[in-house]
Amino acid sequence: MRADRLLSIMLLLQAHRRLTAAELARRLEVSERTIHRDMEALGSSGIPVTAERGSGGGWSLLEPYQTTLTGLNEAEIQTLFLTRPARLLSDLGLNQAAEAALIKLFSTLPPVQRQGAEYARQRIYIDTTGWRQPEESATWLPTLQEAVWEERQVRLTYRRNDNVEVERTVDPLGLVARGNVWYLVAGVAGEIRSYRVSRVVEAAPSETRCQRPPDFNLEAYWKASASQFQASLPAYRVTVRVAPDLLKRLAFSLRFARIEETGQPGEDGWIKVVIRFQTAQEACEHLLGFGTLAEVVEPLEMRERIVSAAKQVLEFYKGR
Repeated sequence: MRADRLLSIMLLLQAHRRLTAAELARRLEVSERTIHRDMEALGSSGIPVTAERGSGGGWSLLEPYQTTLTGLNEAEIQTLFLTRPARLLSDLGLNQAAEAALIKLFSTLPPVQRQGAEYARQRIYIDTTGWRQPEESATWLPTLQEAVWEERQVRLTYRRNDNVEVERTVDPLGLVARGNVWYLVAGVAGEIRSYRVSRVVEAAPSETRCQRPPDFNLEAYWKASASQFQASLPAYRVTVRVAPDLLKRLAFSLRFARIEETGQPGEDGWIKVVIRFQTAQEACEHLLGFGTLAEVVEPLEMRERIVSAAKQVLEFYKGR
């Protein structure tokens, strides 16, 4: 493991010229102390690594040094040959290029590593479409992609949630795919916002260069934005005891609800879980559908609501 990490450090420094110990530690998922020990090991073995202190400093390789070590271990090769998100690559016009690249890489591998790559490909399949997520139009994705690559402003006509069409001139910063849904992340009026590509009615790139924040990180922005959106959703929590058979499929039975806590099985095998719904009505509809496989513990108001709803269902069918 350490040999792989030392090689990764050299390749990262070669690719990025200079990186701080903190950045190396984050990328390699180790502590900064481990990075400093690795640097000492590299220096002792004759690799010309240097450190610069202060703002803008970090670890780097001396300018003339180049390593030709690019060997991949078995696990790295297997990850490259797992099923690609073909729909997303096709949206970007890169599906054939990705396939050609993997064919070239596969042909250069030794026989043993080829076997490992094929083994992984036949046993792991990554489906990004989701079960309930309908396929969305991405008509303007190529135009937006080109604007992102060329860092040019785009004039958008965009249909909001309320079906009102608005016009915006944006600085395209990146594209994000969630499931099979594409989003444009862009700067507008000093803020960074996300636009669903399927709601773009028209997109016209301009010759004006976009203003990209120097410290902008697309992945970090998206994760923070997603967390903020999740936290802003209405929350109605219910503690429920569920039968073991229901627990196995509970996560798939919930639409926009989320299991926040799962306890240990009781003497009867039932498990206590805390589920976060958006509204009490949504909670009642879901929990009523689980029948006798789920029992609401709290709040008491939800127990009473479910009893009332069940009585209404019985009365409805009696009247028929």
